[in-house]
Amino acid sequence: MKFEIKRDVLLKSLNFVQGVVEKKNTLPILSNVLLDLKNNKLTIIATDLDIIFYDEISDVKILSDGNTTTSAAVLFDILRKITSNSNLKFDLKSENKLSLKSDNSDFNLLCLPPDNFPTFQLDEFNESEIKINNKNFLKLLNKTKISISNDDTRHYLNGVFMHLTESNGKNFLTGVATDSHRLSSSSLEIDNTQDFRPFILPRKTVFQLCSLLSEISEPLLIQISENKVMFLIGKIRLISKVIDGKFPDYQKVVPTNNKKVLVVKTKDFISSIERVATVSLDRKEGLKINISKDHIQLSVNSANSGDGNEKIQANFNGENINISFNSKYLIDIASEVEDSNLKINLNDSVSPVLIEDISDKNSYYVIMPMKI
Repeated sequence: MKFEIKRDVLLKSLNFVQGVVEKKNTLPILSNVLLDLKNNKLTIIATDLDIIFYDEISDVKILSDGNTTTSAAVLFDILRKITSNSNLKFDLKSENKLSLKSDNSDFNLLCLPPDNFPTFQLDEFNESEIKINNKNFLKLLNKTKISISNDDTRHYLNGVFMHLTESNGKNFLTGVATDSHRLSSSSLEIDNTQDFRPFILPRKTVFQLCSLLSEISEPLLIQISENKVMFLIGKIRLISKVIDGKFPDYQKVVPTNNKKVLVVKTKDFISSIERVATVSLDRKEGLKINISKDHIQLSVNSANSGDGNEKIQANFNGENINISFNSKYLIDIASEVEDSNLKINLNDSVSPVLIEDISDKNSYYVIMPMKI
């Protein structure tokens, strides 16, 4: 196996590989990336057995076909430190030694035989493709991932629930995530709903997809099999297992009768929370909000480091309310709101609160107040 390739071309692909490969593995081969040369292209494959990353590079000069696996982390680190746009020369000297030369640098990387690398089948994805706008799907993932649970005892909450919804005669792909303290929902309109089956996309896949979609602008295609989902973006394929479990009926917790509406400037709200929450080193103390007709008073009181208070302008159509929240949850949600104003729908100081984005009618957030 012998080939030449530009450093930047290979580095871009290896950058995505880093999010898939686990640094510590009981199976050493899973820390490696598979380099496969045939049919005038270089195929790069990495997996942690739950996610498979697959990329094809045709901008490569192949001198002889072959394949091998080498440490994904080591190869990535070397390429990061090599001068941009350098020419890389790879040569497989033996079954366990890969030579890499560039300018004045010369490396011999240890390899493992590719026979032990996991194989995967593409023929299980014979359902029809769903074509989705890349940037809209990225927006959906960013708005929902903030509420993914870290509680492994309820594994079905460790991802984003993708399912179809219908509104005003239109079909939507809706993503929902919740950790039982907060909930995020975002939808995008789609045409082809044939063969679609709901699935829960694991947290790691969500974050990996976000990094891919933010770097690549080509259209996104989704194919679903019984227990896996495949995302195709240009030459890249990302195949992921889906979470086995039933997502709870989240509609039950979405408030429909919160008549008291608070409107506050989004940026002012975020900045003010960040300032007063500074006194709480671990952010465990709740943020108290005293809501009046034309302003809100934010305060945090920490037994260890003191207290912080700030007043900002707002509009409220109800009687004065005192309510408390986890400050991090509020910042996470407000940071995803596109509009300059934040619309917060309340009922009382203990019921779930609905937060809406005036600029995005297809997204909403629910947050539970804290008891202090």
